[in-house]
Amino acid sequence: MKLGYTIVYVPNVEASLQFFTSAFGFAVKFLHESGTYGELSTGETTLAFAAHELGEGNFPGGHIAASESAKPLGMEVGLVTDNVEAAHARAISAGAMELAKPITKPWGQVVSYVRSPDGTLIELCTPIGS
Repeated sequence: MKLGYTIVYVPNVEASLQFFTSAFGFAVKFLHESGTYGELSTGETTLAFAAHELGEGNFPGGHIAASESAKPLGMEVGLVTDNVEAAHARAISAGAMELAKPITKPWGQVVSYVRSPDGTLIELCTPIGS
């Protein structure tokens, strides 16, 4: 068993792909012609986005849309970088909302939090033990 995908349900797949490309430099790996599903080239685990209408089809009882929630959902996408301060600033300039400025945790890791325009909670962090 291995983690293959993290899929975030969003209002506009293409806009989410564009934000992550602009903010973090990821390339678009795949965008379905319907525009309802897309993936980024993020390394071994794929970060993907699916339209809310796909979620509605997959989950007949509905789902909580991060884009509609005033507070971030209780899960995050963690992006590892050697320069959290620069990544944080780039994310803000690309349209992210700042939740927590970069700080150094007691164990030495630098961490910050932003929220993308589609509502995704994103942790930017240095590698643990760096």
